This record gives sequence, C-alpha cells and structure tokens, in this order.
Amino acid sequence: MLIGKPSDIPSSEITSQDQYDRYMNRRRFLRGAASSVVTAAAAAVGAERLAEIVSPGTGVRAATSLQTVKSPLSTTGEQLTSLQDLTHYNNFYEFGVDKDQPAQNAGALPTRPWTVRIEGKVKTPKTFDIDALLKLRPLEDRVYRHRCVEAWGMVIPWVGYSLSEFINQCDPLPSAKYVQFLSYYNSKIEKWASGTTINWPYSEGLRMDEAMNPLTLLTFGLYGQVLPNQNGAPVRLVVPWKYGFKSAKSIVAVRFVDKMPPTTWNEQNSQEYGFYSNVNPNVDHPRWSQKSERRIGQPFYAQRHTTLMFNGYGNQVASLYNGMDLRKYY
Repeated sequence: MLIGKPSDIPSSEITSQDQYDRYMNRRRFLRGAASSVVTAAAAAVGAERLAEIVSPGTGVRAATSLQTVKSPLSTTGEQLTSLQDLTHYNNFYEFGVDKDQPAQNAGALPTRPWTVRIEGKVKTPKTFDIDALLKLRPLEDRVYRHRCVEAWGMVIPWVGYSLSEFINQCDPLPSAKYVQFLSYYNSKIEKWASGTTINWPYSEGLRMDEAMNPLTLLTFGLYGQVLPNQNGAPVRLVVPWKYGFKSAKSIVAVRFVDKMPPTTWNEQNSQEYGFYSNVNPNVDHPRWSQKSERRIGQPFYAQRHTTLMFNGYGNQVASLYNGMDLRKYY
C-alpha cells in the first residue's frame, strides 16, 4: 500500500523516483562507509548495530547504522527534511523549551542500558531490553510527514516497525482499551529542564485500535542511523496522523489500561490539547490557525503547505473515527 501525494504539492516540488533512487543509493554507500568506521567500537560492546558513540554536549551520536528493509507504508514523493534540521529543531521539553536546546542538552540522556517495562492489563508483566526490541522484527525505512501543533512540519525517514508487532508480544488482556506510554524521567541528570510546571514523567496514550494501526511506528532511528538523543533515543513512538506531541520519546514503560489514561499536554491545558489530537485543519488551536503549516528547511517561497486532514493519512485511519464528532473529540 503506497500513500498518495497530497494535492497541495506542485509537481515541480516532487522528488522524482530516479532522483530518490540515486539519493538512497548514495546514502547506503555513505552509511556503509560510516559503519566500517565504528565496527571496532561496536564489537567492544558486543553488538555491531547497537554501538553508541555520543558527541559530548551535543546529544548527537556519531553515525551508527541500522540494518533496514524498505516498507510499503512509506510516504512517497516528498522532499525530506535535512538531518541538520531534524536534529537541531526539536521539541523535547525535558531538555529545554527552545527548539535548539535539546540538541545542546540531551547528550546527558543515558541510553544504555535501557529497558521498557510492560505493565497493567497484560497476562504477565515483563521487561524488554532495548537490544531485544531491536531484534524483535526487521527494521523498516518509513518516510512520514510529521506535523507539530505549533503549525510547522517536517518529512522524516524514520526507522522502526509497526507498534502492533510489539503489542502482540505484550499479551494484553481483552479488557485493555488504551495504551499509555511513559518517558524517561530523572531530574538529577545534567541539563534536565527546571522551572516548568510539567508533572514528569511525560505521559502519552492511544486507544488500542489506534495503537494497532499499521502506521503507528515503534521507532529506533532516522536516516538509517540510531536516534539522536534529542529525537527521543533510544526508542520512541511515531503516530503520523496526529500532532507531534502524541509521539512519546525515550519510552521506559508501556501500560495497558481499561480507561483513557492521563496525558501530559491534556493535563496542562485540555482546552488546547485534546486526547486525540488528530491533525485537523477544521479545528484551530485557540491561539493560531491549523489550516496551513510551515515546512522546516524549505525555501521561503515553498515553506507554506495546506494542512491535510489526518496529515494526509485519511485513507488509512479515517475509519477509526467513524461516527465521532471530531470538533468535540479533538
């Protein structure tokens, strides 16, 4: 299943298949060259693709490749956002409220060892090591449009696999109707945000059918490399038809529950941030319009894009909300 291009993008701005293929071939070559550089370091920790080399003070790891396969769920015909923009224009409030602060501060995030606890309404609570998660299923390259509630967007080549594959390993009970995701929390680590009113840890949640949709991605990397710290290392969620804050970063616990779980931004201001937070041009944020977005990294004349319902993924997800008033359940 290929996801069609949105109607608002002129054909002159669409990357041709030949250009994309040349780009991908070049990236694979560069990835292979980078991989050879870090092989020795990787062997020292016993896992070639799990090496972790952090540039002090930047939160950006040196290139560490992930073995991937192409995904039929990838969005086609979109100009990718540069790695520089992806890693230096971030929302990660644990490491600062300004867009450039996570790249400066998130190097303090300890990403090894790392485990994810499975709790709540499951047959047996369990814990997954990050290495086991990486080996659970083949990792896929998936290009997704990403839309922030602040009316800016990116096009990101993520690496991961459908969250449903992971949920199936968790053995949730039939009474589990929602999934809650809790992010890493440790106010004692260097550069942790202070002076905010947020109740840590960061919490997000999905209805079970949303979590099981094939587009919902358990994510370990971008541009074929492991996630930089400021992008939610070592494992995060990506839900491409929802505003970006729904995609929890640096996940340490997954809870299966029978009632709608509390979520961070909904608790902060429920009038501005609903539980569902589907991309919807017809429901404005109280302080700005959602009818268009600014694509980060594109030339000024090409930055403004019309907002698409469900971020353009309506063919895959609209049926989840049949019969719901999306102005009420925003």
